[in-house]
Amino acid sequence: MNRIHYLFNTKKERVLSIYFTAGFPNLEDTVPVMEAIQDGGADVIEIGVPYSDPVADGPTIQDSNKIALDNGMSMKLLFEQLKGFRAKVHLPVVLMGYLNPIIQFGMEAFCQKCKEVGVDGLIVPDLPMQQYLEDYKAMFDQFGLVNTFLISPQTSEKRIWEIDENTNGFIYMVSSHAITGAKADISPEQVAYFERVAAMGLKNPRLIGFGISDAKTFGQASQYSNGAIIGSAFIKKIKDSKDLSGDIREYIQSVIKP
Repeated sequence: MNRIHYLFNTKKERVLSIYFTAGFPNLEDTVPVMEAIQDGGADVIEIGVPYSDPVADGPTIQDSNKIALDNGMSMKLLFEQLKGFRAKVHLPVVLMGYLNPIIQFGMEAFCQKCKEVGVDGLIVPDLPMQQYLEDYKAMFDQFGLVNTFLISPQTSEKRIWEIDENTNGFIYMVSSHAITGAKADISPEQVAYFERVAAMGLKNPRLIGFGISDAKTFGQASQYSNGAIIGSAFIKKIKDSKDLSGDIREYIQSVIKP
């Protein structure tokens, strides 16, 4: 069974996914960061594949992409770094990347590498659903990769139903129609959106992302979904860390405490 499926079959609430950019803050930090995320008590690891034009991401993650690329990170190097990580990391691992560099690498080669190293799923924000269904779904299935689509407050109910029908992992609920970035609180408008989607009774679990940063916002998001994704706040925490493993464990513990 795919690790993502197993996770959501065994844990229904307060699922925490942590996003970080591969090769950040330093080139060789990718696997150590993964190990620290696991040690801290998170449930899912989402690795961002650095890209020069990350359109869905805010300044913090854009900056981490630039630093990682300047460090020398590439798709090829990422897969080299990930060889053997399954000996130490048992959490579900999702790669988040944009379509253009994946196509340049070769979609089939990319999916094959994901399977070889032990990646469980993909988030490709700019992959149109129709293109996925027509060109890539069979390939994803062949290599055992769960594909995740994003929805936002502007996504119509018809579209949400369509995404739910064509998803077999989890749905990424973007909390607001904006780029990523940590926020201090969750607004009444966001709560209304969360409640509206929760009332639809979708078959797939949902994780809320964009603006989740601490125990308070994680707890709020988890009231209306199966959990949440933290990215920008985590990136800020590790950018200038002098004790990467210690700071990561401390931060994640501060988020998941009751």
